[in-house]
Amino acid sequence: MLIITGQTAAGKTQLALQYAQKYNGELINCDSRQIYQDLDLVTGKDLEEKKFYRLEQINQFQIGYYLLSYAKTPIPVWLYDVVAINHYFSSFDYRQLALKVITNILARKKTPILIGGSYLYLYHLLYQINTDQIPPNFALRKTLVSLPLKILQQKLFNLDKELFTRLNTSDRQNPQRLIRKIEIAQYFQKKQQKSPGGKLNFKLADDIKSQELKIIGLKISNKQLLKEKIKKRVEKRLALGAVEEVKKILAMGFKPDAPGLKTIGCQTIIKFLKKEINQSELINEWVNKEMQYAKRQLTFMKKDPHIVFIEA
Repeated sequence: MLIITGQTAAGKTQLALQYAQKYNGELINCDSRQIYQDLDLVTGKDLEEKKFYRLEQINQFQIGYYLLSYAKTPIPVWLYDVVAINHYFSSFDYRQLALKVITNILARKKTPILIGGSYLYLYHLLYQINTDQIPPNFALRKTLVSLPLKILQQKLFNLDKELFTRLNTSDRQNPQRLIRKIEIAQYFQKKQQKSPGGKLNFKLADDIKSQELKIIGLKISNKQLLKEKIKKRVEKRLALGAVEEVKKILAMGFKPDAPGLKTIGCQTIIKFLKKEINQSELINEWVNKEMQYAKRQLTFMKKDPHIVFIEA
């Protein structure tokens, strides 16, 4: 299994496509922004063919692929358009779906190639997570402790149906255990687009360590070069219609604070649509936020001993 990660705008897609052709591979998206439906231009999905091949539906999540026609033989890219803009999608949701796709690809004697810079997704996919390290949320506990059992069950079900269905009968009937599970589910939901906090554990998970694994991280050390690449990409996405895309999404009835619209670029475009900033300010703010994101990416990825970095 290959993983191409690293900073935004570092050329991950081009490298992943080269590996896909060389090793009979299929791509798996590992970008927390591209999992949302309808956000194509803002997130840079760069799809020529819009036909979606759906494998299965799990709760509100759809698993499938598009075909990238950059090579002689079209290359599938999985886990685009997994969920609607108004739904939360956690790193543990990602792990569940990614493992299904990885298993599917390996069963067909092909090479899974994960591509994307969302390190939280990658971290929770690869490594053993100790939920004992998640701190208690006393304010949350205070609001939950007086609720009936049925309400606690429903809350956990709404937050994480997969987690709820894995509980045994005893746990489902235990209010304290339900409250802790809600606490854990909310913790990861809030951190879905952030980097992992606390002490990091780089021990590979049992269902991953059996794989032959190679992780490549692309970085751009020259800040000016990185900024130029990001600005060029932002300007391209705006020229292709990123503003119109966000305007259309809002017209569909999605609220500005919907999970998908917390994507970098979206909130800045919304400010532009409200005439709070002009075109130049839109570009500058978007570029600056991408630069901040690139810095955060590298800060956490450098801690991972399994990533082999290459200068892009």
